[in-house]
Amino acid sequence: MYYGFDMGGTKIELGVFDENLQRIWQKRVPTPREDYSQLLATLRDLTHEADAFCGRRGSVGIGIPGLPNDDDGTLFTANVPAAMGQPLPRDLAELIGREVRVDNDANCFALSEAWDDEFRRYPTVLGIILGTGVGGGLIVNGKTLTGRNYIAGEFGHFRLPVDALEVLGRDIPRVACGCGHQGCIENYISGRGFEWMYAHFYGRHLPATQIIAHYQAGEPQAAAHVERFMAVLAICLGNLLTILDPHLVVIGGGLSNFDAIYRELPQRLPAHLLRVARPPRIEKARYGDAGGVRGAAFLNLVRPS
Repeated sequence: MYYGFDMGGTKIELGVFDENLQRIWQKRVPTPREDYSQLLATLRDLTHEADAFCGRRGSVGIGIPGLPNDDDGTLFTANVPAAMGQPLPRDLAELIGREVRVDNDANCFALSEAWDDEFRRYPTVLGIILGTGVGGGLIVNGKTLTGRNYIAGEFGHFRLPVDALEVLGRDIPRVACGCGHQGCIENYISGRGFEWMYAHFYGRHLPATQIIAHYQAGEPQAAAHVERFMAVLAICLGNLLTILDPHLVVIGGGLSNFDAIYRELPQRLPAHLLRVARPPRIEKARYGDAGGVRGAAFLNLVRPS
């Protein structure tokens, strides 16, 4: 059995998956955000409850809104202050008597998609989240590629490519990013960036859903905005594909519901790739909010050779 915890700032969700990777049990409880001992006790008790349900011990994986530190085993989790700087994987492993694997929640999203029945045949899967920001993960042979600092997959912090500046205009504001830099692509191609770009060019602040509705109705400003956005999205993604060359790209986050993305990108990407390159398959994420729990559980999977 595979246990996956999605540890967020307000709730902890546990999903139990069987050998066929089907969820057979789940439970949600509030996150003890300020009390580390209570947080450990909550994770311990949920694990034991799952053991009782299954009649045996399952493997444990946890997705966190932050980064593990491999050097000392501690976590960086700004949204869960109780776990910040704490060696949670080691402490919980001692309490439940088994290994605890931890990864960033965006990596868990990508891993969940990579282990889909249809998608698992692809050796490399690039997961991209177009939400409030831009994040994601790279899965190679069924495992997350984390990098030295667990920041592999922080695609949103690439800077705007030169070609994107040709589309947006050289005088486009280099929007300040929460990472401390300016001009990060997540401020332009995320759902938030989609809205910012519309407001910048047309002086009106509209939610993405309303802009998309206007586009679908054939409104000229919205059509011009989507044309500009798709051009920039293809340029930014083209840079990623040239570096990573995945077999499959899966897009999640709120903007993934904009179906024009899957029509436009395959047509636009070849212009931004090497001439010999074939664009990867591009799909909408299939598991939505369940992806974090699934991916956390699958941190313990081993891909058959």
